[in-house]
Amino acid sequence: MVETNNDQFLSIKNVSTAFKINGQFYDAVSNVNLEVKHDEILAIVGESGCGKSTLATTIMGLHDPEETKISGEIDFEGTDLLKLDEQGYNKVRGAKIGMIFQDPLSALNPLKRIEDQIQEVMVYHTKMNEKQRHARVIELLNQVGIEDPERTAHQFPHQLSGGMRQRIIIAIAIACKPDLIIADEPTTALDVTIQAQILDVLRDIQRENHAGIILITHDLGVVAETADRVAVMYAGQIVEQGTASQIFNEPKHPYTRSLLRSMPQRDNENDELYVIQGMVPSLQKMPKAGDRFAPRIPWIPASAHEAQPKMHDIGDNHLVRCTCYKDFYFPDQVKEGAGHESN
Repeated sequence: MVETNNDQFLSIKNVSTAFKINGQFYDAVSNVNLEVKHDEILAIVGESGCGKSTLATTIMGLHDPEETKISGEIDFEGTDLLKLDEQGYNKVRGAKIGMIFQDPLSALNPLKRIEDQIQEVMVYHTKMNEKQRHARVIELLNQVGIEDPERTAHQFPHQLSGGMRQRIIIAIAIACKPDLIIADEPTTALDVTIQAQILDVLRDIQRENHAGIILITHDLGVVAETADRVAVMYAGQIVEQGTASQIFNEPKHPYTRSLLRSMPQRDNENDELYVIQGMVPSLQKMPKAGDRFAPRIPWIPASAHEAQPKMHDIGDNHLVRCTCYKDFYFPDQVKEGAGHESN
């Protein structure tokens, strides 16, 4: 592993990923810029269809080059990942970058025992003998909270609960102590108790391995409990970025504020949840110019939006796309006489 420090070791610069549909390419990720440091968790949040998972699979090099067009630069520890061929990527995946996939049942091989699946990455990337690999498997299963590791190691995926399968996926991802872990919706479909345990496992791994973690989720509650920094993604673009405190306590972009307002609030006497108008545009209907969120806040004048929205640093590395945040308000707050800067 790279020596522990807080310097950024992953730098994503102007990355775009387009998919071919009926012979034409359409951007699912548009000019994304992000950085990840050691010992931090960067959460990427947004609705389904905003490009979060596409960005993750772009970093991992999992797209078919015949069906995708990728541009930009992904600098990982001094190497531009986008310039690697498949052989070069195979040396990075598992060893330097681990990925926790969204659906553990489909990510695991139903015909192979758990131990064999965890050992696979070690066989490829390490010089451990079979005895050493077995010891590492038991160590990993203990680390992710499996109570009977010896028994579990010899079981098949269908014999395990959803929470246990998710822990196995995490064990595989961290088997070679990667510097970067990408966790794509790691707590989806798990009950609240198991969610909390999985998040604790991720935090423990971060501290022990000094890893940087990209946490992809639509669950803002998970983000509030876990993340150091947050990037809010909408329609393939980052629309706001800052520390977790900045995003939750001083949200600026209309989309960020709308997401936060749509969360259930304990102190809210109103039983009705805020609903964001409209939906994320499909790839083929993605606007080429203007604010992509503008159609979902039609009460804001068109003059408030930039023709080509840019990211603005509003202080302390708190970045917001477009200046429309200055004019944004919720319609019901106007009726109540609330100011435009109310959250």
